[in-house]
Amino acid sequence: MIASLTGTVQSTGEGQCVLEVGGVGYLVACSRKTLDRLTAREGMQRLLVEARFAAETGLTLYGFLDAAEREAFRALNEVKNVAAKTALAVLSTLSPEQLARVIAAKDRKALSAAKGVGPTTANRIIDEPAMQKWAVGRATPEEGGEATLAAPLPAQGVEADAVSALSNLGLKRPEAERAVARAKALLGEGAELNALITLALRESAR
Repeated sequence: MIASLTGTVQSTGEGQCVLEVGGVGYLVACSRKTLDRLTAREGMQRLLVEARFAAETGLTLYGFLDAAEREAFRALNEVKNVAAKTALAVLSTLSPEQLARVIAAKDRKALSAAKGVGPTTANRIIDEPAMQKWAVGRATPEEGGEATLAAPLPAQGVEADAVSALSNLGLKRPEAERAVARAKALLGEGAELNALITLALRESAR
């Protein structure tokens, strides 16, 4: 069973990428957040992989840049009638940390905002005991029970430059700070200014 792949990204498409490993191109389904992080980087990439077989589609590889996203994907897949495609849709909208807070707070509206996730599916995910168990220790509901995202810390260094660039492009500073904070979370430490600005612009448009 394939556990991970390391190679170069040859192309990306809607919900998937082609990762070339040793001259072989693997088609890997990914969340939008993972695809954004892949396209913002250069060189060799390592994806954690989950292989799933379905009668209608055959074998499909699902890729994740970190273990937290893979664990969230596995937890979602344990919910009855929640397919892998739906799990990726959720993770395209919410990071694992955000998902845990949404579930802990039982914020059905926030969960149903994910593409292809209606109220029925959102209720099924939130009411699933296994999902509630998964969320324990990963998140604590905000005061009042709402899973609102924490305000970003004041931008410094490269982040401050990115916020300034977005403000010069017409974004209000609070909006620019939130977009840069989301982009920084996706790219991780050491993100370069151009990559940070590019991804923050994408995030601000969503």
